[in-house]
Amino acid sequence: MRILPSARRALVLTCAAAAAGALAFSAPVTAATSQTAAAQTATEHSEARTKPTIVLVHGAWADASSWNAVMSRLLRAGYTVYAPPNPLRGVSADAETIRDFVASIPGPVVLVGHSYGGMVITNAAAGSSNVRALVYDDAYIPEEGETVFQINAARPGSCVTADPATFLNLVPYPGAPAGDVDAYLKYAPNGSYRGFTGCFANGVPAAQARLLAAGQRPFAVSAGSQPSGTPAWKSLPSWAVVGTEDHVIPPAEQLFMAKRAGAHVVEVAAGHLSLITRADTVAGTIIAAARSAD
Repeated sequence: MRILPSARRALVLTCAAAAAGALAFSAPVTAATSQTAAAQTATEHSEARTKPTIVLVHGAWADASSWNAVMSRLLRAGYTVYAPPNPLRGVSADAETIRDFVASIPGPVVLVGHSYGGMVITNAAAGSSNVRALVYDDAYIPEEGETVFQINAARPGSCVTADPATFLNLVPYPGAPAGDVDAYLKYAPNGSYRGFTGCFANGVPAAQARLLAAGQRPFAVSAGSQPSGTPAWKSLPSWAVVGTEDHVIPPAEQLFMAKRAGAHVVEVAAGHLSLITRADTVAGTIIAAARSAD
């Protein structure tokens, strides 16, 4: 088909006009889209900066790896997480160690303690300027002057109040104060002692419980009789995960301490190691505390 010169000129002019119109239409949209994307990125970066850091403190007869299941969930949720070693040498010294660690972190912090770690965070946060919330997981929530041994014996049901010879291996350690020793939980049942699995790790698969027993970190016996100082929960919001099948700290005692502290209570069907067996619930409670601190 032959296109006449006049028609060819009209077609060229029409295409040019259409192209110009497209450019005129698309330019503002592209700019607006870029501005929106930049604003969204800035907002995301701002949110990341304001998210509190989460510091997880393990308890006796455990180490930082006990937090692995919870830690992985918190990391996936976008939080910066640390699980420093708890020396397990005494309430004041352990609290000072954690307080110094927290002081090295810029911005707000949510401090979380499991078991004896609850004693530590209660005292560590009392001297920290950047802790915004406390989370207790199957933990001691002491009032001033209370000790681990005192809390264990406050109500019946704790598996760690029997004759120490039945459930503990006592081992000297270098530089110990006179009469102090390291205490390891025995693995096998012995009389009224249910064994490591029945006492400390009920609900944990047997093979995993065996590994936990083999890798446990000892607790200095003297730490159990050291009184707690002024509790940080009197000035900070707190949350408490209470394992209703806990054999170390009786659930009734956990509930009493949590309510005394005015904590937000989450009850879960778990033993003393809910951070392992019910990691979703524990991580979810920590995230709720962190959001309150944003």
